Amino acid sequence: MKIIAIANQKGGVGKTTTAVNLCACLAELGKRVLLVDLDPQANATTTMGMAPDPENNLYYPLVDGTPVEDQIRETHLERFYILPAALQLAGVEVVMAQKGNHHSRLREVLAPLGDLGQLDYVIMDSPPSLGILMTSALSTADDLLVPVQCEFFGIQALAGIYQEVLGSMQEAGLAHARMEGIILTMYDGRTRLARSVIEEVRTHFPEQTYKTIIPRTVRLGEAPSHGNTIIEYDPSEVGAFAYRALADEFLQRRREYRIT
Repeated sequence: MKIIAIANQKGGVGKTTTAVNLCACLAELGKRVLLVDLDPQANATTTMGMAPDPENNLYYPLVDGTPVEDQIRETHLERFYILPAALQLAGVEVVMAQKGNHHSRLREVLAPLGDLGQLDYVIMDSPPSLGILMTSALSTADDLLVPVQCEFFGIQALAGIYQEVLGSMQEAGLAHARMEGIILTMYDGRTRLARSVIEEVRTHFPEQTYKTIIPRTVRLGEAPSHGNTIIEYDPSEVGAFAYRALADEFLQRRREYRIT
C-alpha cells in the first residue's frame, strides 16, 4: 500500500478534482484505492455524491481513536473507497496541536490499513492551507503530487511547497515523502502565459513534471455538482481522456500497467 499526498497551499489549483478523478481512473484500471478527504470543506466527499456526516468522518479516528476501518465508506464505483470529511475536521487542528504526536497521528491512524493488505493506494486530498492537516499529510505520505495551475501564481506556490514546506519538514525529520510528481492543471492553450508556465516548470523540474496536462474545461467543473467523476459524467470529454492518461502515467512511473 502506497500513500500519496496531493497538496498545494494555494487554493483553486485542482487538488480535489485531481484527487477524485485520479482515484476513479485507477479504480477503473483495477486498483483498489482509498481517498482520504482531509479538507473540512469536504469537497471530495460531496463530489462522490455523499453529504458530509457529523457521525462518520476522519475526525473520530484522529481525535478519539475510533478504528479507521469503521469510518471508511464504499463509493458507487467499484474498488473506490473514501474516508470522508466533515466540518468537525476544522476543530482537529486545535485538538492535535495540544498533543505531542500531531505530526505522526495521521500515520498512526492509517497504519492498520497497510496490515490488512486490501488497498493498493491511499490518496489524500489536502486542504489549501499550511496548517496541521496539510503537514500531517506530508508527514504520512510516501510520495507527494503537486497540482500546479498554469498561471503565474502557480509557479510561486510550487516553489513554496517544495522548498519552504516539504524541504523544511524533511530537514526537521518530520517528513520522508519525495516530490514524485507535478501535475499541470487548468491549462488553456489559447494563452501565451499558460504555455510559458509549462515550459518553466518543465525546465526546473524535468523529472518530476508529468507529461499529461489537465485542461481547463466546463465539464470538469460541472461533474462534482452531479456527484460524479468526469469519467462517469462525460466519458468522451477531453478532461476524461486527460485523467485516464494521468492514471496511466501514474502507474507507468511506478512500473505498473493496465489491468483492463
